[in-house]
Amino acid sequence: MESLIAALIVGCEIAFWVFVGLGLTFRYVLKQPKVGALLLIGTPIIDLILLIAAAADLRSGAVAGWEHGIAAIYIGASIVYGHRLIRWADVRFAHWFASGPPPQRKPKYGQDHAKRERHGWYLHLASWAIGSVLLIALLLWVNDDRRTETLRDIVRYWTLILGIDFLISFSYTLWPRNQKNVSNETKNR
Repeated sequence: MESLIAALIVGCEIAFWVFVGLGLTFRYVLKQPKVGALLLIGTPIIDLILLIAAAADLRSGAVAGWEHGIAAIYIGASIVYGHRLIRWADVRFAHWFASGPPPQRKPKYGQDHAKRERHGWYLHLASWAIGSVLLIALLLWVNDDRRTETLRDIVRYWTLILGIDFLISFSYTLWPRNQKNVSNETKNR
Protein backbone atom coordinates (compact mmCIF):
# COMPACT_ATOMS: atom_id res chain seq x y z
CA MET A 1 0.00 0.00 0.00
CA GLU A 2 2.97 2.30 0.59
CA SER A 3 3.75 2.42 -3.11
CA LEU A 4 0.08 3.15 -3.79
CA ILE A 5 0.16 6.21 -1.51
CA ALA A 6 3.48 7.33 -3.04
CA ALA A 7 2.00 6.93 -6.53
CA LEU A 8 -1.09 8.83 -5.41
CA ILE A 9 1.10 11.73 -4.21
CA VAL A 10 2.81 11.89 -7.60
CA GLY A 11 -0.55 11.54 -9.35
CA CYS A 12 -2.05 14.35 -7.28
CA GLU A 13 0.85 16.67 -8.11
CA ILE A 14 0.49 15.86 -11.81
CA ALA A 15 -3.30 16.29 -11.59
CA PHE A 16 -2.86 19.67 -9.89
CA TRP A 17 -0.78 20.98 -12.79
CA VAL A 18 -3.06 19.38 -15.38
CA PHE A 19 -6.07 21.14 -13.81
CA VAL A 20 -4.14 24.43 -13.71
CA GLY A 21 -2.97 24.05 -17.31
CA LEU A 22 -6.41 23.12 -18.57
CA GLY A 23 -8.08 25.85 -16.54
CA LEU A 24 -5.78 28.52 -17.94
CA THR A 25 -6.01 27.11 -21.46
CA PHE A 26 -9.80 27.26 -21.32
CA ARG A 27 -9.67 30.76 -19.83
CA TYR A 28 -7.22 32.37 -22.26
CA VAL A 29 -6.76 30.20 -25.34
CA LEU A 30 -10.26 28.78 -25.80
CA LYS A 31 -11.96 31.93 -24.40
CA GLN A 32 -14.17 29.95 -22.01
CA PRO A 33 -13.48 31.61 -18.65
CA LYS A 34 -16.28 29.82 -16.77
CA VAL A 35 -14.96 26.38 -17.69
CA GLY A 36 -11.46 27.58 -16.84
CA ALA A 37 -12.56 28.85 -13.44
CA LEU A 38 -14.36 25.57 -12.72
CA LEU A 39 -11.19 23.60 -13.47
CA LEU A 40 -9.10 25.90 -11.28
CA ILE A 41 -11.60 25.64 -8.43
CA GLY A 42 -11.36 21.84 -8.73
CA THR A 43 -7.73 21.76 -7.61
CA PRO A 44 -8.55 21.51 -3.86
CA ILE A 45 -10.52 18.32 -4.57
CA ILE A 46 -7.22 16.71 -5.50
CA ASP A 47 -5.88 17.47 -2.02
CA LEU A 48 -8.98 16.04 -0.41
CA ILE A 49 -8.57 12.77 -2.33
CA LEU A 50 -4.98 12.47 -1.14
CA LEU A 51 -5.89 13.18 2.48
CA ILE A 52 -8.70 10.61 2.46
CA ALA A 53 -6.47 7.95 0.90
CA ALA A 54 -3.63 8.50 3.39
CA ALA A 55 -6.00 8.49 6.36
CA ALA A 56 -7.82 5.37 5.13
CA ASP A 57 -4.51 3.58 4.63
CA LEU A 58 -3.42 4.35 8.18
CA ARG A 59 -6.81 3.50 9.62
CA SER A 60 -6.73 0.10 7.90
CA GLY A 61 -3.62 -0.83 9.88
CA ALA A 62 -0.73 0.39 7.76
CA VAL A 63 2.43 1.54 9.49
CA ALA A 64 2.95 5.24 8.80
CA GLY A 65 5.77 5.85 6.37
CA TRP A 66 7.38 8.85 4.75
CA GLU A 67 4.65 8.84 2.08
CA HIS A 68 1.95 9.53 4.67
CA GLY A 69 4.00 12.41 6.05
CA ILE A 70 4.70 13.75 2.56
CA ALA A 71 0.94 13.65 1.91
CA ALA A 72 0.36 15.97 4.90
CA ILE A 73 3.23 18.24 3.82
CA TYR A 74 1.86 18.31 0.26
CA ILE A 75 -1.59 19.27 1.49
CA GLY A 76 -0.24 22.04 3.76
CA ALA A 77 1.89 23.40 0.94
CA SER A 78 -0.91 23.13 -1.58
CA ILE A 79 -3.34 25.04 0.65
CA VAL A 80 -0.82 27.83 1.30
CA TYR A 81 0.96 27.98 -2.06
CA GLY A 82 -1.66 26.55 -4.43
CA HIS A 83 -3.51 29.76 -5.27
CA ARG A 84 -0.18 31.61 -5.52
CA LEU A 85 1.05 29.06 -8.05
CA ILE A 86 -2.18 29.44 -9.98
CA ARG A 87 -1.83 33.24 -9.89
CA TRP A 88 1.82 32.94 -11.04
CA ALA A 89 0.74 30.80 -14.01
CA ASP A 90 -2.29 33.01 -14.68
CA VAL A 91 -0.15 36.15 -15.05
CA ARG A 92 2.10 34.37 -17.55
CA PHE A 93 -0.80 32.92 -19.54
CA ALA A 94 -2.47 36.34 -19.64
CA HIS A 95 0.79 37.85 -20.91
CA TRP A 96 1.39 35.17 -23.54
CA PHE A 97 -2.16 34.66 -24.81
CA ALA A 98 -4.23 37.71 -23.86
CA SER A 99 -1.86 40.67 -24.26
CA GLY A 100 -1.61 41.08 -20.49
CA PRO A 101 1.23 42.96 -18.84
CA PRO A 102 4.52 41.13 -18.32
CA PRO A 103 5.08 39.54 -14.92
CA GLN A 104 6.74 41.76 -12.34
CA ARG A 105 10.28 40.89 -11.41
CA LYS A 106 10.96 39.90 -7.82
CA PRO A 107 13.17 42.26 -5.83
CA LYS A 108 16.70 40.91 -5.46
CA TYR A 109 18.23 43.57 -3.24
CA GLY A 110 17.62 45.81 -0.25
CA GLN A 111 14.63 46.06 2.04
CA ASP A 112 12.18 44.95 -0.64
CA HIS A 113 14.08 41.69 -0.97
CA ALA A 114 14.21 41.31 2.82
CA LYS A 115 10.46 41.88 3.04
CA ARG A 116 9.86 39.26 0.34
CA GLU A 117 12.05 36.76 2.21
CA ARG A 118 10.16 37.37 5.46
CA HIS A 119 6.86 36.94 3.67
CA GLY A 120 8.15 33.66 2.21
CA TRP A 121 8.94 32.44 5.70
CA TYR A 122 5.46 33.37 6.94
CA LEU A 123 4.02 31.27 4.11
CA HIS A 124 6.32 28.41 5.12
CA LEU A 125 5.11 28.81 8.71
CA ALA A 126 1.47 28.60 7.58
CA SER A 127 2.23 25.53 5.47
CA TRP A 128 4.06 23.93 8.42
CA ALA A 129 1.15 24.70 10.75
CA ILE A 130 -1.44 23.13 8.45
CA GLY A 131 0.73 20.11 7.67
CA SER A 132 1.65 19.62 11.32
CA VAL A 133 -2.00 19.79 12.41
CA LEU A 134 -2.80 17.12 9.82
CA LEU A 135 0.11 14.97 11.01
CA ILE A 136 -0.93 15.34 14.66
CA ALA A 137 -4.54 14.56 13.73
CA LEU A 138 -3.33 11.37 12.04
CA LEU A 139 -1.30 10.52 15.16
CA LEU A 140 -4.35 10.95 17.36
CA TRP A 141 -6.68 9.16 14.96
CA VAL A 142 -4.47 6.07 14.57
CA ASN A 143 -3.55 6.19 18.29
CA ASP A 144 -0.74 3.65 18.00
CA ASP A 145 2.74 5.00 18.77
CA ARG A 146 4.46 2.02 17.14
CA ARG A 147 2.74 2.66 13.79
CA THR A 148 3.08 6.46 13.77
CA GLU A 149 6.66 7.09 14.89
CA THR A 150 7.60 8.28 11.38
CA LEU A 151 4.92 10.97 11.50
CA ARG A 152 6.35 12.37 14.75
CA ASP A 153 9.81 12.35 13.19
CA ILE A 154 8.52 14.26 10.17
CA VAL A 155 7.03 16.96 12.43
CA ARG A 156 10.39 17.26 14.24
CA TYR A 157 12.45 17.47 11.04
CA TRP A 158 10.06 19.91 9.42
CA THR A 159 10.21 22.08 12.54
CA LEU A 160 14.01 22.07 12.30
CA ILE A 161 13.83 23.04 8.61
CA LEU A 162 11.37 25.81 9.48
CA GLY A 163 13.86 27.13 12.07
CA ILE A 164 16.72 27.11 9.56
CA ASP A 165 14.50 28.88 7.02
CA PHE A 166 13.68 31.48 9.68
CA LEU A 167 17.38 32.20 10.25
CA ILE A 168 18.06 32.52 6.53
CA SER A 169 14.93 34.54 5.72
CA PHE A 170 15.30 37.01 8.57
CA SER A 171 19.05 37.38 8.07
CA TYR A 172 18.23 39.59 5.06
CA THR A 173 16.45 41.98 7.45
CA LEU A 174 19.62 42.40 9.49
CA TRP A 175 22.03 42.19 6.55
CA PRO A 176 20.17 43.23 3.38
CA ARG A 177 21.57 42.00 0.10
CA ASN A 178 23.23 44.92 -1.71
CA GLN A 179 23.27 45.38 -5.43
CA LYS A 180 26.80 44.93 -6.78
CA ASN A 181 28.53 46.72 -9.62
CA VAL A 182 26.11 49.61 -9.84
CA SER A 183 27.46 53.03 -10.73
CA ASN A 184 26.85 55.98 -8.40
CA GLU A 185 24.68 57.57 -11.10
CA THR A 186 22.31 54.59 -11.06
CA LYS A 187 22.21 54.57 -7.26
CA ASN A 188 21.17 58.25 -7.17
CA ARG A 189 18.14 57.79 -9.39
